[in-house]
Amino acid sequence: MTSWKEILHNSVNSPSAIARHFNFDCTVLEATCTSFPMRINTYYLSLIKTVGDPIWKQAVPDILEEKDEVCILDPLGETALSPTPGIVHKYPDRVLFLVASECAMYCRFCTRKRMVGSKSMGINDASIENGIQYIHQNKNVREVLLSGGDPLLLSDQRLDSILGRLHAIPHLEVIRIGTRVPCTLPMRITKQLVNVLKKYHPLYINTHFNHPVELTQEAAKACTRLANAGIPLGCQTVLLKGINDDAKTLQKLFTGLLKIRVKPYYLFQGDLTKGTNHFRTHTSCGIKIIKELTGTVSGMAIPTFALDAPGGKGKIPLTPDYIITTGKELTFRNYCGEICSYPENGNPVL
Repeated sequence: MTSWKEILHNSVNSPSAIARHFNFDCTVLEATCTSFPMRINTYYLSLIKTVGDPIWKQAVPDILEEKDEVCILDPLGETALSPTPGIVHKYPDRVLFLVASECAMYCRFCTRKRMVGSKSMGINDASIENGIQYIHQNKNVREVLLSGGDPLLLSDQRLDSILGRLHAIPHLEVIRIGTRVPCTLPMRITKQLVNVLKKYHPLYINTHFNHPVELTQEAAKACTRLANAGIPLGCQTVLLKGINDDAKTLQKLFTGLLKIRVKPYYLFQGDLTKGTNHFRTHTSCGIKIIKELTGTVSGMAIPTFALDAPGGKGKIPLTPDYIITTGKELTFRNYCGEICSYPENGNPVL
């Protein structure tokens, strides 16, 4: 069996290499890869069936990335919110801790595409040490989210060390890991890795699937292995034009995720990231999709549609409007459009 390290090592890293697999003129994409690196490991490459399909669009560079005159490099203001290298402190009680500089596949819509896979990511022993010390010294921090790059591309030993030091901080109550590895390189979820992770409960993993094609047997095995270790799994899907911007596709994705014990957690409106404008939908698209899904599938299968506000202002839920009037009685529409009422108790909370 081919190891995950071999699969990653054999990744396609240039447009010319893509041309060896597909009949496609890649010459126009060389400049794009200079600005935004390319990596498609051989597993994820195998999911691409035709040029321009939903998996292709997520992984293969597009000349439109260079023509984006709307979006900006750091839309979430992470640089301004970074008190020390590797730490983003946006919310009072939790921090984002960047511990890895690479991913198993470089998503073309990535919020951090300005940095991931390049030297500008700046993650090293010193930044990780500074990050741990920052968390240790800030007793109001009760939760940390490990991200990057993808933390699960670190070696088992490196991850064990980081998790062990964080877990030993008395005021740190919860550790979360943001990773796309269960989707893009599920072979990385080995028994040895899971044995490391399960030592550090309460530990949560938010992974990232965007399309039903990604729900392979390999992905199901990886998620099952994590879930069996007692690790709750959530999915943060991004709404992407031409990939998953319709209710039918997302219904299949979200119900499929539940089958492999992953709770659809967020459906994100696309960030204003430089080079990704061609992926962005109108926000009404996501609101409409959530409205179409409500009542037609289990509530367990419906994530919160949210926008990560520009400038580091935080995540804002974008929800369908069901309320008609309020007062002594709440009047609203249900998912079928029927008008309903509910008698209130007491005065409104202001």
